[in-house]
Amino acid sequence: MGKKKITELLGRASIRSTIYLYFTISALTALVFMGISFYGRLVGQMTAAIQEENQTMLTQVNHSVDSYLRTIMKLSDSLYYDVIKNADLSKGSIHNEMNLLYDNNRDCVSNIALFSKDGELIDTVPAARIKTSLDVTAEDWFTDTLERTENLHFTTPHVQYIFDNDENQYTWVITLTRAVEITKGVSTEQGILLIDITYGSLKQLLDSIVMGNHGYLYMVSSGGQLIYHPQMQLIDAGQREENFQMAAGYRDGNYRESYQGKIRDVTVKSVGYTGWKLVGVTPERDSYLNTLKTKLFMVFLVALFLFMLLIANAAISSRITVPIRELEKSVNALESGNLDVEVYQGGSYEIRHLGRSIGDMARQIKVLMQDIVVEHESKRKSEFDTLQSQINPHFLYNTLDIIVWMIENEQKSEAVKVVTALARFFRISLSKGKSIIPVRDELEHVRNYLMIQQMRFKNKFTYTIDAAPEVLGFASLKLMLQPLVENAIYHGMEFKDGDGIIAITAEEKEDGLWFTVMDNGLGMTQEQVDSLLTEHAHVSSKRGSGIGVKNVNERIRLYFGNEYGLFIESEPDEGTTIRIHLPAVDYREILEKEKAQ
Repeated sequence: MGKKKITELLGRASIRSTIYLYFTISALTALVFMGISFYGRLVGQMTAAIQEENQTMLTQVNHSVDSYLRTIMKLSDSLYYDVIKNADLSKGSIHNEMNLLYDNNRDCVSNIALFSKDGELIDTVPAARIKTSLDVTAEDWFTDTLERTENLHFTTPHVQYIFDNDENQYTWVITLTRAVEITKGVSTEQGILLIDITYGSLKQLLDSIVMGNHGYLYMVSSGGQLIYHPQMQLIDAGQREENFQMAAGYRDGNYRESYQGKIRDVTVKSVGYTGWKLVGVTPERDSYLNTLKTKLFMVFLVALFLFMLLIANAAISSRITVPIRELEKSVNALESGNLDVEVYQGGSYEIRHLGRSIGDMARQIKVLMQDIVVEHESKRKSEFDTLQSQINPHFLYNTLDIIVWMIENEQKSEAVKVVTALARFFRISLSKGKSIIPVRDELEHVRNYLMIQQMRFKNKFTYTIDAAPEVLGFASLKLMLQPLVENAIYHGMEFKDGDGIIAITAEEKEDGLWFTVMDNGLGMTQEQVDSLLTEHAHVSSKRGSGIGVKNVNERIRLYFGNEYGLFIESEPDEGTTIRIHLPAVDYREILEKEKAQ
C-alpha cells in the first residue's frame, strides 16, 4: 500500500478513527517496551517492600499488645504474691488491698474476684454478687484453671455474665484466671483469681492501627476464635466473612492467599503468653502503591508516556485543527448575530457533519425567533382583549343603577360601599397593565365583584372566600376568578330560589397552588362540561364577561404551561366545582425576573 493510498484512506476516516489509531499505536508501543523492561523487577521489589513493611508494623503492634498484657499480668502477680499469699483470710479481708490495685488499673480492668475451689466468692471489687442462676464450678474457665494450675488462662471476648452488677452488666471483657493458694489459719487450699480485662481498652489500642490504603489487622486465638476485628459486629451478624480459621493455623511469617476470589498478602505474628495471633491483611491492589520508589517510578512512567503522546499529538493536531478553526470562525459569526452566514463544512466526517448541524441549527433559530415574535404579539393581543372584555358595560351600568337607587333611598353608607368596591374592582382590573398579580389582589378583586353582585341580587346567594395566609404572596393570573364567579351567578344562581352558595378557596399542595370555585346552582351535564373547554364553547356577550371558561384556561396555559389549567366537575341540580391549578411561585420572584429583563 503506497503513501498516497494511505493518505487517501486517512482522509476518508473519521476523526475518532484517526485519533484512536495514532494514540493506540503510541500507547501500546510505550507500554510494551516499559512493561517488558520493568515488570519483573517492579513486582519483586513491591512484594518484598510490602512484606517488610507489614512485618515491621506487626512487630510494633505485637510489642504494644505485649506491653498491655504484661501490665495485666503484673497486676495479677501483685494481687497474688503481695496480697493473697501474705494474707490469712480467717483473720481478715483483703478487700482494701484489692480495691487499691483496682483503682490504679480501672481504665483497663472491669472486675477483680477471688473464688474458692468450691466456687464460693471470697471477695470482689468493685462490689458485686454472683448471678443467682450461675454455678461457676461448671464453667470451662474454672475447670481449666484448676486442671492447669501453672498457667495463666485468657478467654476470648464475651459479655460479662458472672456478676450481677448493673454498671457492668453488658460490658465486653476478656477474662484472665490463674490458680492461687489461699491461707486460712494453719491450712491452705486452692482458689482462683479472676480479672475481667475491659475489651474496649484493647480494641482502642488495635483500632488505631492503619495498614495501607485498604489493609487491616485482626487477632485470632490459637483455637480459631476471633478476638478482634475492625468489622467484628458485621462478622457476628453474618454480613461479613473472614478467613480466621485458616489464619489460626499459620505460623509466624508472610503468606499469599486467595480468599473469596481475591488475592491478598497475609502477615502473621504470635503474641506471647496467650497463643493469640496478630494477622495483617493487605489486598493485592495495595501492593504496588505503598512505597516511595513505586510512586517515583510511576511518575517517571507517566511522564514518559505523556511525552510520547505529546509528540504524536503534535502530528495529529495539524490534520485536525485547520478545519476546526474554520468552523470556529463561522460559529463566531453566528454568535455575533449574523444568522445568514455560510457555515464552513470541511475536514473529516465528524467536522463536516458538525458544520451541517450548526447550519441547520442557525436556520432553525431564525424560524423559532420569528415564531416567538408572532407568539408574543398574539399573547399581548389576547391579554389586551381579555382586559377590555372585563370592563363589561352592562355590569358597569347595572352597578351605577344600584348606586343611584341607594342614594335616592338614602342608603348612603351602602352606596359608599358599592362605589368603593367598584373602584377597587377597576383598580385591580387595570393593575398598571400587569398580567401577573399576587393571590391576595386576585382574591380582593373577586371579593369586590361578589360584594357588588350581592347588593344587586339580594337574598339570592351568599359567598365565602377562604385562603391560607402562606398562599397570599404567591403569583396568580390577573382576572382569573371573576369570570368563573360571574358564570356561577348568571348561569347557576339567577334562576335559583334563594339559598345560593358560592365558596372560593386557595391552598398550597405538593404539586402546586390550587383555587376552587364551588357553587350549589343548577349544575350542568357532562356534555356541557366537556364543551366548556373546547373551541365551540359559547358565552353570552350580553350578560357574561366575554372571557368565558375556555379563555381563562388558555391564558393559564399560555403563561404557566400545558400542565396547568382548569378542571371542572358538575352535576345537574347539584352544583358546579371548578379547580384551578397553578405553580406555587412567590410573586417577588416574578417581580425580580421582570426587573432583570
